[in-house]
Amino acid sequence: MTVESRIELRRPQVLILVALAGLTVLAWAGVAWQSSQMGGMGGLTMGMTAGLFVVTWTVMMAAMMFPSSAPMILMFAQISRGRQARGESFVPTWVFVAAYLLIWVAFGVVAYGAALVVEAIGGGNSWFMANGARMAGGVLIAAGVYQLTPLKHACLAACRSPLGFILTSWRSGYAGAFRMGLEHGLLCAGCCWLLFVILFPLGMANIGILAAVTVFIFAEKVLPWGREISFAAAAVLIGYGVLVVFDPAAFPGMAMNSSPGM
Repeated sequence: MTVESRIELRRPQVLILVALAGLTVLAWAGVAWQSSQMGGMGGLTMGMTAGLFVVTWTVMMAAMMFPSSAPMILMFAQISRGRQARGESFVPTWVFVAAYLLIWVAFGVVAYGAALVVEAIGGGNSWFMANGARMAGGVLIAAGVYQLTPLKHACLAACRSPLGFILTSWRSGYAGAFRMGLEHGLLCAGCCWLLFVILFPLGMANIGILAAVTVFIFAEKVLPWGREISFAAAAVLIGYGVLVVFDPAAFPGMAMNSSPGM
């Protein structure tokens, strides 16, 4: 845990940590089960209805994001308990967490709509079918470049400093806690959104890819050398993306749909 994220764990915080761990395990179990059901499904939406896609997406976000968001959630709980001890208003931590998850629900709705548009444009389009791998390479390059942008690092800095975020963004009451959860969710989305976009070409049903992205997000948000990891990931994403653009065969599963010419 980074210096900015140090938390004095007391019984309420331990209970919250255990609850988060339990929810994360359940979410990963759900992701693994859903992955086994989606084995033969094609397309960006994998044939799911909007409701099923959003539910699946939200469970996946809980599995992938709760580990790296735990320091922020625990910091909120600690500050809130401290205010309660001083006779000030107290808001349960679940309000903050629910608002945080709501951002990822909204992200899932947008992702589903975008996936439908891409499927509608690309379905039966020979150019799209021939250049699917190269377009995936372009998405990888975009994700790598985004890792280097000021917006990415502003969001990352806020996520890496739970105490700083809580102290500068604190709002009292249920509505205030809900708004704080939304703000934290937006910061997380701003930090990671393109990493989740690349899941579409890489495979939302691929547990290995999901686990790798989860470990990376945790490392860049929580570990002391997270910023260096973020820069290293940029180099890997850009390098691999460029390779795929020039050699579609380097992208598993999509090379067969790519023509040899540019």
